[in-house]
Amino acid sequence: MRSVVFLRAVNVGGTNRCQPALIAKQLAKFGVVNIGAVGTFVVREDVSESAVRAAIAKKLPFKCEIMICPANELLNLANENPFAGDRNDDIDAHVSIMRERLAKIPKLPIYAPSKNKWEIKILDVVGTAVLSLRRRVKNGRLYPNAIVEKQFGVAATTRSWNTIEKVATVLRQDSLD
Repeated sequence: MRSVVFLRAVNVGGTNRCQPALIAKQLAKFGVVNIGAVGTFVVREDVSESAVRAAIAKKLPFKCEIMICPANELLNLANENPFAGDRNDDIDAHVSIMRERLAKIPKLPIYAPSKNKWEIKILDVVGTAVLSLRRRVKNGRLYPNAIVEKQFGVAATTRSWNTIEKVATVLRQDSLD
């Protein structure tokens, strides 16, 4: 299965440091492509989730959560363009990938810290993907990942919608080849 891999809590410098370009090069046999957002990879070859997980874990000098999504799920999400019209200079879109699907999805939308003064608005859950908006406010301190993990009680990692669009571009190019 072609897939997309998201590493939780990794950096290019400092704590939990990794070199995504080197990992992609070392895993070339799986057709791994580094997307450029730290810890985001497309796996182009038809490889089992367990094989991908084990191979990436071996390349990391620390333990971290590894979220893996079927490529077609993220491509379908990107093709739906769920944030059309929602983004502007003060509002950006994010997708949090949860470690597992939820048995029960809470009532949505969820606002943090409150409906009237929201910084984060969780809009929808699609498979393991949580769609949210982040409003930039003066002295704002909230980030979608912390809200998703608190509200849903499951580990997650968050990327901007721009990163998801980059992933979709790679996946679409693969389908043309």
